[in-house]
Amino acid sequence: MPEFGTELRYVKGVGEARARAFGRLGVHDLAGLVSFFPRAYEDRTRLVRIAELADGDLVCVEAVVGTEPQLSRIRRGLDLLRFRAVDETGAMQLTFFNQAYLKDQFRKGESYVFYGRAQVKGRFVSMTNPVFDRLADFGRVTGRIVPVYRLTSGLSQNTVRSAVRQALDMSQGRLPDGLPDCVADEYKLCTARYAYENVHFPADMQALSLARRRLVFEELFVLACALGLLRGGREGAQGRVLRGAGLGTFTGSLPFSPTGAQLRAMREAIGDMSSGKLMNRLVQGDVGSGKTLVAAACIWYAAQSGAQSAFMAPTEILAEQHYATLTGFLEPFGIRVAKLTGSMRAAEKRAVLSGLASGEYALCVGTHALLSGGVEFRDLALVVTDEQHRFGVQQRAALAEKGLRPHILVMSATPIPRTLALMIYGELDVSLIDELPPGRQKVDTFAVDESYRARLGGFIEKLVSEGRQVFVVCPRIEEGEEAGDGLKSAEEHAEELRQQLPGLRIACIHGKLKAREKDEIMSRFAAGETDVLVSTTVIEVGVDVPNAALMVVENAERFGLSQLHQLRGRVGRGKHKSWCILVSDAKGEEARARLHAMTHISDGFKIAEEDLRLRGPGDFFGSRQHGLPELHIADLGADMNVLKAAQDAAKRLLDSDPRLERPENKRLRSRAGELLAASGDRFN
Repeated sequence: MPEFGTELRYVKGVGEARARAFGRLGVHDLAGLVSFFPRAYEDRTRLVRIAELADGDLVCVEAVVGTEPQLSRIRRGLDLLRFRAVDETGAMQLTFFNQAYLKDQFRKGESYVFYGRAQVKGRFVSMTNPVFDRLADFGRVTGRIVPVYRLTSGLSQNTVRSAVRQALDMSQGRLPDGLPDCVADEYKLCTARYAYENVHFPADMQALSLARRRLVFEELFVLACALGLLRGGREGAQGRVLRGAGLGTFTGSLPFSPTGAQLRAMREAIGDMSSGKLMNRLVQGDVGSGKTLVAAACIWYAAQSGAQSAFMAPTEILAEQHYATLTGFLEPFGIRVAKLTGSMRAAEKRAVLSGLASGEYALCVGTHALLSGGVEFRDLALVVTDEQHRFGVQQRAALAEKGLRPHILVMSATPIPRTLALMIYGELDVSLIDELPPGRQKVDTFAVDESYRARLGGFIEKLVSEGRQVFVVCPRIEEGEEAGDGLKSAEEHAEELRQQLPGLRIACIHGKLKAREKDEIMSRFAAGETDVLVSTTVIEVGVDVPNAALMVVENAERFGLSQLHQLRGRVGRGKHKSWCILVSDAKGEEARARLHAMTHISDGFKIAEEDLRLRGPGDFFGSRQHGLPELHIADLGADMNVLKAAQDAAKRLLDSDPRLERPENKRLRSRAGELLAASGDRFN
């Protein structure tokens, strides 16, 4: 029997050329082919009568050939075969392009089953190029559920189906199986053999449902076990024990009272730092929830042990903002704060580097400049990264290496339901800040179409005349980027606004500008020297501008819900009433659902759940950035219930066998190791 790692070129009917084509889809061997799951299915079992057809229906119709098939040549290279088919409810026209050989396969008076997309215009019903069976052969290409796969050049659906069929036959009983029998029995899951057979070639919809549930559960279960092993290995790591005064000393110095969620996150993080365990904690909260205060408390606590902290932000302007904020929190305690960015003069940098090496500074706030080789700390015990999805795993590790196993605190303003956060950030403990500080302004959100353009211009002028500022976000950078797509570019729209509102100071910022140019433009806007900032999503994560009272999002249908929520969070940060206007002429159902959700939901976590429901996670969460292995069949948006069950099962198993060392769990441990290795991680 062939090995499961058998190269595809040795699979019957594949060969060298098709193996290369499969390789472009990430499929290289027998194991990869049986795990190359369909992206959709065609249900060719549902028979519909002609009178019941609606335009666009993809269905089967049993009908009798009512007229002699007629073959006609329209022009060179274009032949049409046409005839009418009837049932007891009506008639439809069948048309086949360039398939003259079919003429002799249809006989007037015989019954066939046709599968295709119905076209209905008034009383005229037709199908073009349907697949078909004689009624006597029903079940050959119709009468069954047919898998639909991702394709690339050199592969057809029939080629892939045939190759998968061969792979299943060749693998026999040696299919991937990461589920212990006890888990499969507890959750009443079908066998691996049944699952793989029916996910590719389902006997019926019930069989497909059973198969998919098994495979989704297994994939999420193996992943949960892998992350549990990873977490367990890191939880065992010793961390420096830091000691300091009670948290009340810090919070008592503040001119306001922290929220209950902030206090909870502070206690969780400081509890880690004082326990002897190495802290790896994510502080996750909505825009404006006060994550920086939690970081300040941790930095304050580390400083009481004479230790240093590093705080890394993704942009210079964010670093400037955090430097000012953290200095305000920490200087009353005599904690000296330094700043390190790429644009600083050489003499300034040398002074900071000297102060870090000597221990003069207890905290350094900076950008990627913190990662440079010349940056040395006397005693780095805490590393904080802000907007952590903007940094890769290797960058965060490089900063941590400047200390002796420092505690790690990462912050994210991307709200994610807790169950999903535990999966995506599997190696981290998660603290949620799920309430906003009192006094945070509610941002009124409206969805409008192009007919409101003139009124919107007037509203912008009115706000600017009152001393406020405006963000305008476009999905594209420059005109002609994708010609004919109807999208406004940032540069194009900025020029239109300059003509429409000549008295306003209008600037444009986008990702093609150099970092220094972007920082300069943002700095001028933050200083009130610009009235309207037209931008791409480069400002999604950016500096606070308390004076900004309006966010306008052009072609809002092009953005995901969570992204729109992040953009909306750029306003409402000061004392002024604020608005978010979503401009879109989109008529699609999903686009309308997103815009409706934005106008009715303000809670970031509810927004995230709705975003998952509407479009799944995609790359929105930056899963590849976090090292989350690619999922082959599970959908983290649609399969949340299965995810919770798989996580519960994994936790119970790991509680009884923390390293999966029992004989019955060794296969699972191997699968978990392979999964993590594929994403560049491993457990001990």
